[in-house]
Amino acid sequence: MELKNQFFLKKRKKRRSMSQINVTPFVDVMLVLLIVFMITAPLLTVGVSVDLPKTKASQLNQKGDPLILSIKSNGKIFIQDREIDSKKLIPRLKALANNNMKIRVFIRGDKKVNYGKVVDILSRVQTAGFSKATLVAKLKQN
Repeated sequence: MELKNQFFLKKRKKRRSMSQINVTPFVDVMLVLLIVFMITAPLLTVGVSVDLPKTKASQLNQKGDPLILSIKSNGKIFIQDREIDSKKLIPRLKALANNNMKIRVFIRGDKKVNYGKVVDILSRVQTAGFSKATLVAKLKQN
């Protein structure tokens, strides 16, 4: 019996657990995720393509997500990325804002749109009670 016990003890000593962690699969997964995020990040921009006028004014740094109104060169109005009828603009804005009149509303008008139309929409938004409605423009590069 004693001989068998010594045999098993010797076998146990020879088998040691591996104490190293293999990080290669972890690095592979992280690199794949990095590539996926690098490709998809530029595609996540919300909005309608509008050719904005340029300005030298500084950017506003405010917290929270604003509601974005876009006016395309053909005069169509969009809230975020959905087209909306001009008559349904204010009720839809109020619904999206959950009647929070302090939410920021950015108005993006194509530079080919009649300035009167942009100002008309800005005044309608402000008259409806949205106190933080502003126009958006690109920074002018020197």
